Amino acid sequence: MNKLIIDVASEKIFLMFISNASIYNITHENTKINYEKLTIIINDFLSSKSIKIEEINAIYINQGSGSFAGIRNSISVVKAFKVAKNIDYYCYNLNEFKDEKDLSYENIPNLCKKYKIKKNLINPVYIS
Repeated sequence: MNKLIIDVASEKIFLMFISNASIYNITHENTKINYEKLTIIINDFLSSKSIKIEEINAIYINQGSGSFAGIRNSISVVKAFKVAKNIDYYCYNLNEFKDEKDLSYENIPNLCKKYKIKKNLINPVYIS
């Protein structure tokens, strides 16, 4: 199963692709311009690894707490992928996993499963 992790709520825009054979990640400066170009950043990241969006089975997105603009834009992009490509998504909050010893991006899909995070459900947490 191929998974894409997106975190735009943190200090940097972070993307990670996880497959059975490989893990790739990239960071970008967290700016308003990059929020607006998020689909291009994702597409360029996947293309650089010869991955097509159709190969992704699930997307995991940090729903906050964090920047309103970053969270809003990233959730909009992921919802568009759901509508256009029928890719399920899971919205996690790092605070839900605060007691975990192995809190790494690679482990987010397993933690979502462990904590029974529901797919296609969004409850963003913005910082004012």
